[in-house]
Amino acid sequence: MKIIVAKARMSAWSDAAHAQRKIVAFVPTMGYLHQGHLSLVRLARKLADRVVVSIYVNPTQFGPREDFKSYPRDLKRDLRLLRSAGVHAVFVPKNMYGNRPEVQVDPGPIQNVLCGRERPGHFRGVATIVLKFLSVVKPDVAVFGQKDAQQFVILNRMVQELDLGVKMVAGPVIREKDGLAMSSRNARLSERERSLAPSLYRGLLSVRKGFKQGRREALALLKAAAKIPAGKVEYFTAVDSQTLMPVRTLRRGTLVAAAMRLGKVRLIDNIIL
Repeated sequence: MKIIVAKARMSAWSDAAHAQRKIVAFVPTMGYLHQGHLSLVRLARKLADRVVVSIYVNPTQFGPREDFKSYPRDLKRDLRLLRSAGVHAVFVPKNMYGNRPEVQVDPGPIQNVLCGRERPGHFRGVATIVLKFLSVVKPDVAVFGQKDAQQFVILNRMVQELDLGVKMVAGPVIREKDGLAMSSRNARLSERERSLAPSLYRGLLSVRKGFKQGRREALALLKAAAKIPAGKVEYFTAVDSQTLMPVRTLRRGTLVAAAMRLGKVRLIDNIIL
């Protein structure tokens, strides 16, 4: 496994792989890896000949009162996990930006719904850093997690509208035994908060149960489901999986998404009916 720090060296590595007619897959992460990340690596290995994973805590997607400094980090552990998973190269840049970066990617109105309402500017930071990574890594395939559903929709639209020619793939949500969606931030939950955290998923499951029973009116199901989570609910909604616009009638393929806060930790989760 090759560890690469410089952007130029990363691009050269990908150029060499493409010269050998190898398909390159890319899995971007902010580190502190868990089985959810490793499931994306396994998916990438099925789709490509060479797998690149990045580890970079991107400062531009954190708001002024968010957890950039306290975001968990453990590079040695991450590298050990990635080596065991058969990753070919790990891109660990020290800084992806210049001294005074001014150019950013604006995803448009779709960034202002769901998580974007509570985190203004977040998806501008996400889209900008991912575009930079795609330009440096030059992958044929990029693999992201379905847990960050809004992020994937925005990035997929960016890739399409900017004609980047990268195949975008979303891996399924990976959960703990009690249903909690795996996240690096889960490590910051207290013991009590951790015991309450799966309630967000139980709320989502109640919507799925109602849908399977034949109920289609979104408002009534969502209102009842939003009472289940044990934290402070930021949103609990059903939206079109492509436009992220709210829907009144549930149908197959509808995205049901939710977010809540437990103490200082913000949790998100979703299911597709």
